[in-house]
Amino acid sequence: MNNKSLSLCVDMYGCPNRCKHCWLGHMPNKKMEEGADQWIVDYFKPYFERISYYGWLREPDFCADYRKRWEKDKQLSVNAVPMRFELASFWRLVRDPEYVTFLKEMGTKIVQLTFFGLEKMTDTYVGREGAFQELLQANEILLANEIAPRWQVFIYEENKDEVVELLKLSEQLKMQERCNAFGAEFKFFVHEGGCDGENRKQYDVWIKKDHIPEVLIPYYLNYEALLTEKECCELLKDDLSHRVRHNEEDIVVMISNTYDVFFNFTQLSQEWKVGNLKTDEPEELVRRIVEEDIPALNLAKKVTMKELVAKYGDSQSNKAFRLSDYKEYLLNEYLREQLVEN
Repeated sequence: MNNKSLSLCVDMYGCPNRCKHCWLGHMPNKKMEEGADQWIVDYFKPYFERISYYGWLREPDFCADYRKRWEKDKQLSVNAVPMRFELASFWRLVRDPEYVTFLKEMGTKIVQLTFFGLEKMTDTYVGREGAFQELLQANEILLANEIAPRWQVFIYEENKDEVVELLKLSEQLKMQERCNAFGAEFKFFVHEGGCDGENRKQYDVWIKKDHIPEVLIPYYLNYEALLTEKECCELLKDDLSHRVRHNEEDIVVMISNTYDVFFNFTQLSQEWKVGNLKTDEPEELVRRIVEEDIPALNLAKKVTMKELVAKYGDSQSNKAFRLSDYKEYLLNEYLREQLVEN
């Protein structure tokens, strides 16, 4: 019996969006069969004393009976209670008047809404016509119920001017004053996101650091840690360390609707697959999870950042990265080449 806690995040119902920034990657929408949740928990019960179960992976509460789902998640969890996060389904907020009541009952104080600029750009990046207007509707519903919206904005070369306009829109909507009216704070923050999953495909339109509009710098997440790719390459050119991710006190795994298992380190792609609950023996799959014994991590231990940046880095690029995200980008380029393309 393992003394680490295990969190299971399961894609039981899918997602209404196909966001171009999604670090998880795009998966087919498929409702898992009845009883899949209990079967998954039973799979791990002999090996872990504490298990937290989450019946969603992409869009929170994306099922018709979200109240029942939440109660079932709590019931299925073993010696643990699943957490609520500052995440909610804006798709459901504008379609189900009772959903915001549920959020308030759960003690939700803040809900994050993700934008990519104004209407056309946001609809394009969310992958669904009408998404921008729904976000604005969700924003008003949250405010009316004294839940503070938090606007997260992804910035690229092609939408940087629209992000400025979005900031102006938040001011026109008097977001700060309206949140202050019920003792809350409005937060508007901008960032480039991690360069993995679907967001990796935006590399060609990745924001250059010197192209970030000056007015946005006070709102840019951890701007002081932002580097150009050129600066990242310089820092890593003699770096003999390895980019190897680890679980900390808790183990968090993500399970697709086809029962594939992944760590929550990075994208849900073939090279990061731990195994499959239906085809692998439980004892062996749990061993891989606990010992972190998968091809991706084993390969990561054998290649240095110096080698990775020499092969995959662009020492002339001014694209903006955080160093940790850039290391992840380099490693994923290598793993894709070693484990998928070969």
